[in-house]
Amino acid sequence: MSAWILLRGLTREGRHWGKFLEHLRLEAALPGDQVTLLDLPGNGRESALAAHLNVSDMTIFVRSRAAAAGLKPPYRLLAMSLGGMVATDWAQRYPEDIERLVLINTSMRPFAAMQERLQLAAWPQLLRAAALWNDPLRCEGIIHGVTCNRTDTFDDDLAVWTTIRRVAPVSAKNALRQLWAAARFRAGEQAPACPTLLLSSKMDHLVKAVCSERIAKQWHAEHKQHAWAGHDLPHDDPLWTADAIAGWLKTLR
Repeated sequence: MSAWILLRGLTREGRHWGKFLEHLRLEAALPGDQVTLLDLPGNGRESALAAHLNVSDMTIFVRSRAAAAGLKPPYRLLAMSLGGMVATDWAQRYPEDIERLVLINTSMRPFAAMQERLQLAAWPQLLRAAALWNDPLRCEGIIHGVTCNRTDTFDDDLAVWTTIRRVAPVSAKNALRQLWAAARFRAGEQAPACPTLLLSSKMDHLVKAVCSERIAKQWHAEHKQHAWAGHDLPHDDPLWTADAIAGWLKTLR
């Protein structure tokens, strides 16, 4: 049995994994595996806390939350975007904690430039979202447009996401603090000690897919790329994402 820990990204929380969790449990997690959703400071269950200004402190926080939850290492760590930076830092600084690492549409120095980590074409929409931060419906609609290429679930997604925002709102200050931490994060060039899988979206309009490609090349890690999904790959194609992880795990057995 394995303990899975999942981390989401900037201003997102455990409930944003949506239907992907079901596919993960059916396709990749073995019967008896424990799947735990941890939130970064300032998000979800941790929304009352001030977000840390650096990724290393986020790592210390989620590591302590895992211990407090009674989870025993080594863990299988699955994370996306900013969560992927935290996961990378965790695996590099505490290699004994992590036995498998899956990173989805993440980016980090020294493997990518700022305009690749946050594409210039997305900036106007992100500025609009910031200006409408206190209007959950309109703000979440903009975020959906930037991060998701699948639109057939838009109405349902918007209903769920706006409810999440009203129940556990992420403050504008915490969003900026997380953005600052993400921009400053620099990973080690040496690969984590554990087997690592990079998943990316070719049509990601927020973070360029080349960010994952370069990390995989530098670390000699497995990399799989989706043809049409957006930044929120687990949302756009949860089955493909779970199958990609399951297939990779099988090659390691």
